[in-house]
Amino acid sequence: MNRVARTLSRLFRLPRAGVLAAAGFALAIGAGVAHADSPTLKIGTATSPQIDALKEAAREAKAEGLDVKIIEFTDWNTPNAALANRDIDVNYFQHIPFLENAEKQGGYKFVAIAPGTIMKIGLYSKKVKRFEDLKDGATVAIANDPVNGGRGLLLLQRAGLVTLKPGADYRATTLDIVANPKHLKIVQLEASQLARSLDDVDLAQGYPSFIKLAGTADPNSALLFDGLENKNFAIQWVVRPESVNDPRIRRFIAIYQHSPQVRKELDKAFGNLYAVAW
Repeated sequence: MNRVARTLSRLFRLPRAGVLAAAGFALAIGAGVAHADSPTLKIGTATSPQIDALKEAAREAKAEGLDVKIIEFTDWNTPNAALANRDIDVNYFQHIPFLENAEKQGGYKFVAIAPGTIMKIGLYSKKVKRFEDLKDGATVAIANDPVNGGRGLLLLQRAGLVTLKPGADYRATTLDIVANPKHLKIVQLEASQLARSLDDVDLAQGYPSFIKLAGTADPNSALLFDGLENKNFAIQWVVRPESVNDPRIRRFIAIYQHSPQVRKELDKAFGNLYAVAW
């Protein structure tokens, strides 16, 4: 008879069969308590106005007994490395094309388990009000990563500034440009730094969230935005394969998606520059 059973026997003077059943019940209760007191859920994200919505969801989760820590990263590479290294349990900052490229480059094996928000990108300028006013040889900045750079090139094509090879998609590179009538000088910068390039270039691909953080322009002032209809670019909740059914993660996502206060924080941060994809 184990120690738990002996203790129960002394307390309740149960026969052996009853003691063993009670011991099993006590252990089951103990397992339930351990699950309720599970370790802090660590969520990684890239610095963005999105952080206030995540913190609000974390506050609401705390009120429901789920402890959540939001960890900010200042670049778009570390959140995946941190997930792979088990420093965090889930990350929330990337869309599917970015994730696919990160898996290819870093050898990661991750799973996107739920969509979040879709963010617009735009073409911003502090030098001109119309694309027609760009001078020959103007400098244009786009993202330097393979996915977001392609998204920027597609936007330049929509603006009528360049022509890409037929069938080019978000994986396009500058090598896919077949016509550049204004002889634009295209420079590539880390996506999070594009907002700070507006004083130095004539036109830049921009993310409203980073534009807002940098305070370099009105996030709504883009000369052209892409649409919000392509759910391929929705930010995803990304986990390691063994965490796909982690109830803590599923519970937090449900809080994030259904909380009116979270939605208010998103509206405050992004106005009409985002949409939900769930």
